[in-house]
Amino acid sequence: MPHIQQLDSHVADLIAAGEVVERPASVVKELVENAVDAGSSAVVVEIRRGGMGMIRVTDNGCGIAPEELPTAFLRHATSKLRTEEDLGKIGTLGFRGEALAAISAVSRVDILTRQTGTTEGAALHLEGGVPGAVEPAGAPEGTTITVRDLFYNTPARLKFMRKDSAETAAVNGLMQHLALSHPDISFKFIKDGVEALLTPGDGKMDSAVYAALGRDFARGLVPVSGSGGDITVSGFVTAPLMGRGSRSMQVFFVNGRFIKSQLLTAALEEGYRNQIMKGKFPGCVLSVTLPVTAVDVNVHPAKTQVKFAREHDVFDAVYHTVLDALDKAGAPAGAAPAQETPLPAASRQDFFQTMDAKTFRQGGAKPAPQPTAPARPAWNTELRAPARVADSGQASFYQTKRAESPAQSALGRATASVAAPPDAQQSSPPASSYNRGALGRPPASVTAQAAERTAPSAPWSSAPASAPAEKTSPPESAPRPFVPAIPPERLKLTEDLPGQTTVLETKEAPWRIAGEVLRTYIICESEDGSVWLIDKHAAHERMNFDKLKNAQEPPMRQTLLAPIAAELSREDGALLLENLPLLEQFGFACEDFGDGALLVREVPADIDAADTVPTLEEFAERLRTGRSPEERREALLHTMACKAAIKGGWVSDPAELRVLVDRVQSGEIKYCPHGRPVAVKLTKYELEKMFKRA
Repeated sequence: MPHIQQLDSHVADLIAAGEVVERPASVVKELVENAVDAGSSAVVVEIRRGGMGMIRVTDNGCGIAPEELPTAFLRHATSKLRTEEDLGKIGTLGFRGEALAAISAVSRVDILTRQTGTTEGAALHLEGGVPGAVEPAGAPEGTTITVRDLFYNTPARLKFMRKDSAETAAVNGLMQHLALSHPDISFKFIKDGVEALLTPGDGKMDSAVYAALGRDFARGLVPVSGSGGDITVSGFVTAPLMGRGSRSMQVFFVNGRFIKSQLLTAALEEGYRNQIMKGKFPGCVLSVTLPVTAVDVNVHPAKTQVKFAREHDVFDAVYHTVLDALDKAGAPAGAAPAQETPLPAASRQDFFQTMDAKTFRQGGAKPAPQPTAPARPAWNTELRAPARVADSGQASFYQTKRAESPAQSALGRATASVAAPPDAQQSSPPASSYNRGALGRPPASVTAQAAERTAPSAPWSSAPASAPAEKTSPPESAPRPFVPAIPPERLKLTEDLPGQTTVLETKEAPWRIAGEVLRTYIICESEDGSVWLIDKHAAHERMNFDKLKNAQEPPMRQTLLAPIAAELSREDGALLLENLPLLEQFGFACEDFGDGALLVREVPADIDAADTVPTLEEFAERLRTGRSPEERREALLHTMACKAAIKGGWVSDPAELRVLVDRVQSGEIKYCPHGRPVAVKLTKYELEKMFKRA
């Protein structure tokens, strides 16, 4: 066994530096926090090559006495702690006395300082933690520290540094957080000679938010202010309709210190429960102030995590403050305006207290005169025969997206004699109400729609075409036939005769679509009497995922008429810029637009242009959490498949539902890419057992 011996002081300093100095952003954090503790009102940070070449931090604080300069770079040397009791009431940002010693151990440092009220400054040079002689020098009031050649003597750490753009983005994000935590200090950040951030330092939080996070983020914020006992919460949160695709815009401060806390994140998102879209996350700039004795900031070397003495009280303070702010904000931006002439109080009272379900379905508390074409609820007209949508002069998605082939034109002419009743034109939803169908088989869908219009056994329209719409459904006593499954290859057209007759080889499928509920779940009855509930979003998402994963060519793109400027956080923007070739593979043509923004010129054809920014935010989150290139690619495929899929709550064409059911019932699709089941089966015995019939 090797002998135990004490490490050399230089090796010990290098080990200690590894706990504090992880990357250039760590150096900037420690130096700026010291500048804040020195009472500065203005701080300037300048970096080159992402901080690996040079980091310079200048402040106008109290400065350092010349005789104390060598001591400042010793381990555990600090001006902020004196006794053991001070550890329990830390109110400063820096306190451990390890920052300057750790930084100087792995770089070359020059410091120039002058105390307030003195006429002469002092300068000191250190290399590898070894100080030189203190020399008098002319200097402005305050301190300027320059760090060069970071990790020059630790090649093991140097080889793990990321690209300069990524390190610059990390420093930029850090400066945003520091500027937001101290709006009374003017921060200026310069990267490679270009000014990237400047805050006014007027003490107003909204000014700092506008300067640090941008106009688009600042104008969608709701002010937050509240207190409970000795805990105060203030700042801003985003309106519910301004949800983000990730949690990257959630910024928390505790006693002026930027932290990452799952407790505060959970409290914030709990306040948005039932008010924000699923899959979206609120953004915030929240400052929590509480007694210094109620929080421990010495639980992490980088001091980005804290421990609360009364976690339950902190959670309640954030939760109730956010909830009250959202309630006071009223209707979110973009909501429909209220009626200019409100209903009389008596009408509202009658509606809520005396109207039963039957009266509501009939049209209201007071019987209204019957119109010529009775209006039917939207949920009843969604599952009407597709023939009425096409025959009413409103083209479906597939008919507008692609030109008809000669065979399809012949089929349309052969079935043109089937006319919809007059009320169908009034009750059928317009073509624009159907969401874009991205099921991937347009020709088959067109064929299925046309075949359905001529097949007499289709359950969508089993009554004659001239009958009223209310009588199209068969009597409940008569068994309803199954939906015919007509593959395109079995549809034959004879075009050699002038009449152009259509010959169909029909075959009943072992299932039929009984309907759709909540615009999300398809009800399907199988031949053996079982009932299936199919999640249309999960099924379509799996279809898209399999198609993208097995595709041999990149997805089709659509060039945007007006490029989209995607305003992202600095870290997300830099991460996406590092992976531009990967984005190209998925159909995104992006370029750097400055300040973390990306200019998007092309998007995949299946992605709505309105979903571009949320999709890129999710891409950044996936890239951040993926460990290997294959895992990252799988995660991006999940996001692409989800964004291109039809959503729960959308109005879907019956042909779309039929394609989804066909894929699920054939066993091709069983689970969505996230592992959730696509369909749930209820047997006849289980249903009868629910009703005590078995």
